Amino acid sequence: MTTDEIFMQRALELAREARTHDEVPIGAVLVRDGAILTEGKNEVETRQDATAHAEMLALGEAQSLLKSWRLNGTTLYVTKEPCPMCAGALAHVRVDRIVFGVSDPKAGACGGAFNLFDLPGLNHRCEITRGVQAEESLCLLQDFFRARRLES
Repeated sequence: MTTDEIFMQRALELAREARTHDEVPIGAVLVRDGAILTEGKNEVETRQDATAHAEMLALGEAQSLLKSWRLNGTTLYVTKEPCPMCAGALAHVRVDRIVFGVSDPKAGACGGAFNLFDLPGLNHRCEITRGVQAEESLCLLQDFFRARRLES
């Protein structure tokens, strides 16, 4: 397994945990110097907070831990392409690299629907790696939403 696959495996474990709490199964792992710094899983329903995305929770915890809003030198691993809110936060805190599983052609902001990092005035660019363990990430999401439709 590559380093990216190892950290994505942990993000997938967090996504599965989120699903057990009836959350959209998305997990995120923030890495610095080859070690996990913080983790997050979707908690939108649990917290009744639309901003409680896996990425946002991992970033917030890291800022508290480091006592700094700047997260230079980090890589975020996330099972689904970040939305515009999360991509904006990732740019703002200066994450170096984003690695994600499945693309989101409807609302992804790292190349799916559009790429926030292509905006000419943006003062920070992130390296983006797409498709790491995309099939497993996609299956988790499809299974979750299939079950939701059956409940309706």
